[in-house]
Amino acid sequence: MRRLFPVTEETAAQAPAGGARTLGRSPEGEVGPAGQDGAAGARGAAGAGPAGGVVRPPVGGPVGAAAVVDREWSLAELAAAYAYPEPAPGAPRPWLRANMVSSLDGAAQHEGRSQPISSATDMRIFGTLRALADVVVVGAETVRQEGYRPARVRDEFAGARAAAGQTPVPAIAIVTASLELDFTLPLFTSPLVPTLILTGAAAAPDRIAAAERAGAQVVIAGEGMGVEPARAVQALAGLGHTRLLTEGGPRLLGQLIAAEALDELCLTLSPTLTAGNAQRIAGGPSVAVPHRFGLASLLEQDGFLFGRYCRS
Repeated sequence: MRRLFPVTEETAAQAPAGGARTLGRSPEGEVGPAGQDGAAGARGAAGAGPAGGVVRPPVGGPVGAAAVVDREWSLAELAAAYAYPEPAPGAPRPWLRANMVSSLDGAAQHEGRSQPISSATDMRIFGTLRALADVVVVGAETVRQEGYRPARVRDEFAGARAAAGQTPVPAIAIVTASLELDFTLPLFTSPLVPTLILTGAAAAPDRIAAAERAGAQVVIAGEGMGVEPARAVQALAGLGHTRLLTEGGPRLLGQLIAAEALDELCLTLSPTLTAGNAQRIAGGPSVAVPHRFGLASLLEQDGFLFGRYCRS
């Protein structure tokens, strides 16, 4: 993997001994060893390129002038590259980041799923972002289409999560107005931490009762049927979840953008073309004025670009 921006002294470091394996999808809907079979969830098991990455030391001249060092990035390096901002003194401010993938022609999925435009390195970053988060916020339709399962323990991150006062795994928070969910799925029957359901005050009482019987924690985050994005962020922060991650889908991300609730976008640009009429990474009504984000970092692996953009 190459770090394209910014280039710092960190990128000149020699390759660490015994870099981490390239990771792919596991049947549990989390990240596991590449090549493991099983039902894929969001950004599912992808046909990956080589496991090794490259980094260019900043030794004068433009990027590309220096010798290329072939190596893998360790999970610790990825975690440092994607670390959440340090909280300010006093009550920590919630930070909401999104993680999405797009083809070169703007498709967020192919035939209803994001897996065909993903890669093993993309999935490795996907797993790292989950391991850093307190909670993963996702729309109900994405839960249905992508086969979401409970997050599982990642031994590589267990110590860091404990030191940060986090639960062993992030909670999954589902945004839904109707609560039309299958409560017999593992997301409700066998999570390590209770699944959260974000809904509005006007949601059907019988569906709320069914969710609570299934062990989910229902959080009211809107006055009507739907969820108000800013209120959802504050409700999660009130539960102690300040490191927030959303994995979409496009409709939910569009709502978060329109409400100016998004602080950061981690975008994988896949070197693929799909044509067709697939959704973009964000849908819904257009904002009155485009929201400007600044480039925080840019990585490259096998033609995939992994960008971090933060609110300007």
